[in-house]
Amino acid sequence: MPDVMGKMDIAFPHLGIYLKNVPKSFNIGGYTIALYGCIFAAAMLAGIVMAAHMAKKTGQDPDTYWDAAIWIMIFSIVGARIYYVIFFWDAYKDDLLQIFNIRGGGIAIYGGIIGGVLTLYIYARRKKKKFFRMMDTLAYGLVLAQVIGRWANFTNREVFGRYTDSLFAMRLPVEMVRQRDITADITAHMAAGTNYIQVHPTFLYESLWNIGVLAVMLIFCRKKRYDGEISLIYFGGYGIGRAWIEAIRTDQLYLIGTKIPVSEVLGIVMFAASVVIAVISAGKVKEGKLEVTDYSRVAPYTGTEKIENKASEEAQDAAAHAPKTSADTIEKMAEAACGKAQAEGQEAEGGEQCGEAGGSGQAEETGSRPPVEVTVEEKAAAAAAAAAFFEKSGERARQDGQGGGDENTAAGAGSAGTEAVPDDDTE
Repeated sequence: MPDVMGKMDIAFPHLGIYLKNVPKSFNIGGYTIALYGCIFAAAMLAGIVMAAHMAKKTGQDPDTYWDAAIWIMIFSIVGARIYYVIFFWDAYKDDLLQIFNIRGGGIAIYGGIIGGVLTLYIYARRKKKKFFRMMDTLAYGLVLAQVIGRWANFTNREVFGRYTDSLFAMRLPVEMVRQRDITADITAHMAAGTNYIQVHPTFLYESLWNIGVLAVMLIFCRKKRYDGEISLIYFGGYGIGRAWIEAIRTDQLYLIGTKIPVSEVLGIVMFAASVVIAVISAGKVKEGKLEVTDYSRVAPYTGTEKIENKASEEAQDAAAHAPKTSADTIEKMAEAACGKAQAEGQEAEGGEQCGEAGGSGQAEETGSRPPVEVTVEEKAAAAAAAAAFFEKSGERARQDGQGGGDENTAAGAGSAGTEAVPDDDTE
């Protein structure tokens, strides 16, 4: 390995890797485009695709996650920026407009997670979705986005740790690194005549760690018992990993008024909280106090569910706006149909039944009974009864030898009767 590195070079000496001219940006039509932004965008897109894939695999509509992703991405970026500004206030307090200069750098993943979770909660409430189920599904995409997104820090020559001479030690030319990220310890280990620093590639550690977290989540996918369980694996796994990685980083953000790394504290809190909640939830599962789903038996989403749900929603909407039919109205319709059948010579046993029904209806009318609202099920039952009656009357007429004309008349009356009720039954 050379003692003097090229300005754009990056090396991993103990792995025998020397990368020449690693760009930070490229030009298209006179415009400079940062690789950081491209990798960041690719990470978010990959995360959404992953979440949509897992949604389909677990019987959910992928479109729900594409819709939610728009809002989540916007407010995750806002949250990431706010978090960074709060805990690095000294850099912005004298020039507040710089808060909006996000192209100058300065976002934090924890702020993005907080902003995204809050946005998801609001979205789930408004769309009447299960928040923890959606959180579980999005967690797969989130951790994948972090795996990819950390490589944006690689091209930017940032998110590295203290001096090290370990297997994964990374060398960066001093002039390509922010001076505030170079500690006295790093400077003290710079050999005479060299122009580089040798540090922990913490971006790489976190990317590899998150691959492990994602692997555990995918293995556990079909063993999941309740909504929120996958999220606990993510928050616990990522939290403890970020805690130890943050401890060796040189670009730490501190709790206000202290020298305590805020991301290290949050990582430990996330891990501890996840473990406690997981233990409590496991106890509730054993006691039968927590809803359990066998996700190994959940069928993948095919799209037919959306059609069925839409049809169900349309039916409910029609029922809500359909005119109400009273019991008296149905009785009068039945009496009119019976009277028509009797006039055409189809009394027999059916005629007697019509007389009984008519008498009952008249008795109720003379009692001045107020109209009674009936349900859709009662209307359907009335329609079925009318259809059965006319079918039976027509059969008896054929048995009595009343000829084809009477048979056709009975069939016509039956058809008229069965069609009259549904007109009032639009629900």
